[in-house]
Amino acid sequence: MTIKRMDNVGIVVDDLDETIDFFLELGLELEGRAMIEGEWAGRVTALGDQRVEIAMMRTPDGHSRVELSRFLTPPVVADHRNAPVNALGYLRVMFAVDDVDNTLERLSKRGAQLAGEVVQYKDAYRLCYIRGPGGLLIGLAQELS
Repeated sequence: MTIKRMDNVGIVVDDLDETIDFFLELGLELEGRAMIEGEWAGRVTALGDQRVEIAMMRTPDGHSRVELSRFLTPPVVADHRNAPVNALGYLRVMFAVDDVDNTLERLSKRGAQLAGEVVQYKDAYRLCYIRGPGGLLIGLAQELS
C-alpha cells in the first residue's frame, strides 16, 4: 500500500477569520494557525515567493482536516466560487451532521444559504448543499436511523 491516509483538503479563502468562525460554528476545531512563507514553500507550490496565512481545522473525531489558506502574495488569479456544481475541478466538502435543520439554522446566522433544497434520499439520508463564506460550497448529510 502506498497511501496511509488522506491528510487534509485545502481551500483558498479571501477572509480567513470569517471562514474559521463559520467552520467553528459547524463543529470543527481550530488546530492551529501559521504563516507559510519562504523559498521552500514556493518550490512546493511552484508559485515562487509566497506568503500564505493558513488555519488547520479538525473534525471532532480527529480523522479529517480542512486547511484554509489566505494568499497574501502572490495574489489569487482565479475564482470559481460561482461556477455550477458540475464545473470541472470544482470542490465541495461534505460533512456528516447530527441534524441538518439545526445546522442550517446555526450556519444561516453566519451567512450560509441553501444552494438548492434539503432532500431526502430513500430512508438513508437528508442532504443539502450550502454556500458558506465567500461562496464556498459545502455539503451536509444527516444519516437517518
